Amino acid sequence: MSTILIVEDDPIIRQTVEYALKRAGFQTHSTGDGAQALELAEKTSPDLVLLDLMLPGMDGYQIAERLRATDKETGIIMVTALDTDRDKVRGLDAGADDYLTKPFSMDELLARVRANLRRVRTRGTLNDDKRLELGDLVIEPKSFRASVAGAPAKLRLKEFQLLHAMAKRVGQLCTREMLAEEVWGYEHMTSSRTIDVHIRRLRQAVEDPSAFTYIQTVHGMGYRFEPVPKDPDLDPS
Repeated sequence: MSTILIVEDDPIIRQTVEYALKRAGFQTHSTGDGAQALELAEKTSPDLVLLDLMLPGMDGYQIAERLRATDKETGIIMVTALDTDRDKVRGLDAGADDYLTKPFSMDELLARVRANLRRVRTRGTLNDDKRLELGDLVIEPKSFRASVAGAPAKLRLKEFQLLHAMAKRVGQLCTREMLAEEVWGYEHMTSSRTIDVHIRRLRQAVEDPSAFTYIQTVHGMGYRFEPVPKDPDLDPS
């Protein structure tokens, strides 16, 4: 049974969400306080955190950052009434895997929860576990490790899954819909910014220290993973 931590200061929303999750077969813990949320996360080791952004004292951004400092694998879904791209980007930068905007239906919430939990549960069982060596990048799916020019790349779970999803299709177009299906578990996302922010973080992690650029943007369609030397005289093979 998966455990979900609900962090929401509105008692009506918190109780409604908790009731729906329990009826769906999940174990839950809940709080409306940021500091207590961190204590509960440490004590209960939840599989997924539903995290409201607008909390008294410590807000959701701060909580996500604190959680990610010690836990790279627990799923985090930001749940908030703030729906601008700026708010979403900030939440994803803080460490969230997904973003759900209020108001939402319980069906949508449960679909997001199940999709993100599937990705957490299958993090050690990628369908294709072949070691990949491209340019100066090495990807080891079995151990969820990647290195650039011999140095470890610091990647979150979703970033690694996104990198692997593209790298195993080198030279092919990877649409946002396909990446959403494989990495997040559903075909349609409320905003393409979710993928775009993860791509930006991925570029920083694997391209900034590299002699190659890897992720090529196909405007209006998605991305293509293809090692291109920053130095034209460098052999990509």
